[in-house]
Formats: sequence, structure tokens, C-alpha cells
Amino acid sequence: MSQNPDKPHTSGEKPSAQEDDQEASVDSVDQSVRKRIRQSAPASHRDETPKSSPPRLVSIEELMETAKGVTNMALAHEIVVNGDFHIKPAELPEHSLEKKVRDIVHKAFWDCLEAQLQEEPPTYDHAIKLLGEIKETLLSFLLPGHTRLRNQITEVLDLDLIKQEAENGALDISKLVEFVIGMMGTLCAPARDEEIKRLKDIHEIVPLFRAIFSVLDLMKMDMANFAVTSIRPKLMQQSAEYERKKFQEFLEKQPNSLDLVTEWLQEAADDLAKLRCKKLLSQCGDDDGAAAGASPLSPAAVQNQAYLKLLKWDHANRPFPETVLMDQARFQEIQLELEQLLLTGTVLLVTFSAAGSALAGIPGFAEKIKAIVKVLLAGMHLPSFNTREALATVGEKVCAELSGCLARHGFAPVPPGSEAALKGQIQAAANADNAICSLMDSRIQKFLGSYLASSHQKSLPALPGGLGPIQRELEEIAVKYVRLVNYNKMVFSPYYDAVLDKILAKEEAQHLPKAEES
Repeated sequence: MSQNPDKPHTSGEKPSAQEDDQEASVDSVDQSVRKRIRQSAPASHRDETPKSSPPRLVSIEELMETAKGVTNMALAHEIVVNGDFHIKPAELPEHSLEKKVRDIVHKAFWDCLEAQLQEEPPTYDHAIKLLGEIKETLLSFLLPGHTRLRNQITEVLDLDLIKQEAENGALDISKLVEFVIGMMGTLCAPARDEEIKRLKDIHEIVPLFRAIFSVLDLMKMDMANFAVTSIRPKLMQQSAEYERKKFQEFLEKQPNSLDLVTEWLQEAADDLAKLRCKKLLSQCGDDDGAAAGASPLSPAAVQNQAYLKLLKWDHANRPFPETVLMDQARFQEIQLELEQLLLTGTVLLVTFSAAGSALAGIPGFAEKIKAIVKVLLAGMHLPSFNTREALATVGEKVCAELSGCLARHGFAPVPPGSEAALKGQIQAAANADNAICSLMDSRIQKFLGSYLASSHQKSLPALPGGLGPIQRELEEIAVKYVRLVNYNKMVFSPYYDAVLDKILAKEEAQHLPKAEES
């Protein structure tokens, strides 16, 4: 058993079960995406391939290359759009077969090493191989300019010399391990200082070797995550070009695959046209005047409106636009976060209104209310969740917290009538037509729209009134949302431009006659 079972596989070795699972997961996601794109295209176009055309035989090499490309594209996309992306250690289920097998193999390996070291004289075959793996790992952490450290590692961990010392009974393995720990302390990130310190407290060789490899694995992840952060800006452009190329290949095989995108952008243009006409109508007082004063819609404004519509999407009953299908789960997650934040903001707004100026300047109260709402609305998107009942409980908790806070700071308690009204207002937030919720929602959408429109500017848009208590959470969501939108724009802007040229030309033509008549 020559390999250390705790160490990730190196070049040329068989991929680990963890990597197999990751690749299978990525492939499964990609197959699902491609299947949903095919299903979203109109049936009349899906069957246009002549039945007499013989199927083209695909080689194993082509299949492997395609799978590799899809895996790389999905991974690159994840790195680019997920600002929190980082590599984590594999954690097998506690009672899984894989974990049992791994534990058995690991125990056998370390038992064998311990048996060799307890022989008289000790046998160092396994220990020397482990030192060789440690040497290669330490060298992999070095940058090209680390010449002195490279020479130190190569000189001290000279395997030929170590073998000679072992054969002559002169090997001091404790001294070598001490050097390894010191070098690890030099090369590790500050977050690993405690792990390195704990290594120095282990005095038995076999447990020490196990702990060293465990910390080295953490250092590998640190290096990989640092590399991910470093390459993200460059990867963004390359990944965008790669995804655009793959989508173009798909379009060439299925030319009507932008039907949903066209419908999506058309609805966004119609929304903006209605808002524009409504605004002009209020100024001019007649339809003809509104039409005459209407300025052409901006393609950028239509795209931003389209992406805002994704935050109100009916995922259960309506297919997602083809270009953003890979990110449907992300947009849906942001949508759910905003729905919970909307209720949180509504609860805070009515609570502060009920308490008047008494709560102004009292630190920590808003955070306590947010914590209460977050816990009680945690499952609000589950089918079995009763929002009205949950908000009734929120009302009880909020009133209790409010009374306690006012009493602690020497303010008069909320009158019973006002307290009952507050509970009723909080519970009423469950109604679809609740005026306060609608107001808060419109302000949140306005902020996100402004944030999206000014995403390339250094200054943030002004926060609408009433959103102050949830500003931090709203800005965190906005940053994540805008990053996702901007990357998708970068990838698919040529297709959006082509679709919008037709939509906006048609929209402008519809208003020309009225403008001319006026």
C-alpha cells in the first residue's frame, strides 16, 4: 500500500470518488438544462429534422470532449457568477458505504506504517514515500521566485540521502518532520496558524503524519481558492465567449430557440411603453399628445426591465427564457430572499410607525425584530407553510419585544388598542393586496432597478424611504443580483440586441402615424 489514502490523487492517478460525484453532478445539471431548453422550444420546430436522414455516429473521443467542455463551462460559470464560490473538503455521509470503505483502507495503511516503524530495526519504506509526497506538495505551493525555499526543501528532503541514512540506521525522522512543520508554517495562510501550532504538540510519528497530511489538504484548498479569486476577472471574459460559442452551436441546430427570450423582452418593452404613456398622459392630458411626446425606448432600459421581471417569475407554470436557464435556480433563490425581506421590511415599518419616535436611536431593536421574523418565516416557501398564522406569531413576539424595549428605556407602553392594531397590521401583510406590502415592494423594485442601471458607477443609488432598517440585507441581495445580470448580459448581448432591434423598430413604427397626425 504505497499511497497515502488521506492525500488527494495526483496527476495520472484514478480520480477520487469526490471528483466523480462532482463531475456527475455537473453533467446531471447540464443534461437537465439542455433537456429543458429543448422542451421549451415549440413542438412544431422540434420535429423538423427529415426522418430519412441517417443518424450520425459519434465517436467516444467526441463524447468525452463534449462532456469535458460542458463540465468546464458549468464550472467556469459557477466561479464567475457566484462571488462566494470556494472549494470545500469532501464530507461523506456518516454511515455510507464509501465512508466505511475509506475508513477501513485508511486504518490499514496507517497500521502498516506503525508496524514498520516498530520493527527492530525500524523499516522506513512507507515513511520515506510519505516524505516524498510531502516534498512534492510543499514544492507545489512555491512561486517561481521562491528559489531559496525551493533549495531548502530539495536539500533537506533529498530522498536518496534519506534512504541511505535509513539503510545505515542514521535516519532521524523526527528532525525531518520538524523541518516539514516549520516549512508548512512559512507557506500556510494566516488562518492555518492554529493548525500548525497543534502539529507541534503531537509527538507520536504516525498520528503526526496523519495530522500533517490533513493540514496539507487544507493548505491545498487555500491555494486553490486563492487561485479562483485571482483568475475570476480573466475567467469572466473567457467564460462569456465560451458560453456564447456553445449557445450559438445550439442555435444552429435548433434555430427557434429564442422564442421565449423574444416573448420575455417583448413583455418588458410593453411594460415600459405603458409606463411611459401613462406618465406622458398625466402630463399632456390626451392620448395623441402622449404618443407625440413619447421618446424611443432604450435597449438597455428594456433589458433591465426584463431582468427585473425575472424576480417576479411564476416558475411553476411558466418556462424560463432560454438564455438565463442555467441561472434559473439563482434567480429563483434571489426572488425568495426578496419575498422574505419584503415581509421583514413591512413588519419593521409598521412597528416603528406604531412606536413613534420612542424607538429612534435605540440600538439593536431592528436587528432583534429581523431575527424574530427570519426564524418564524424560515419555511415560508414550503407548500405546507401558513403565512397568516406565522405572521400572527410574529405579531405576538414583536409586541412582546416592543413592550420590553420601551419599558427598559423608560418610555410609556403601547396602548392596548394600538398594540392590537399593530398585530392586525402585521398579520394583514399576508394579504396579496396589502397596501403597505405593495408600497414596500415598489420601493424595493425601484431600488434594484436603480442599482442595476447604475451598476457601472461608483456611487450607489439613493435608498427609498422606509427601507433603512433592511438596507444592509437589500444591498447584499442587490450586489449578488447585479453580478448575475451583468454576466448574463456580457454573454448574450448579441442575441438581445438582435431581438430588440426588431421589437423596438416595430414599437416605434406603431407610434409614428400618431405623431405625424398631431
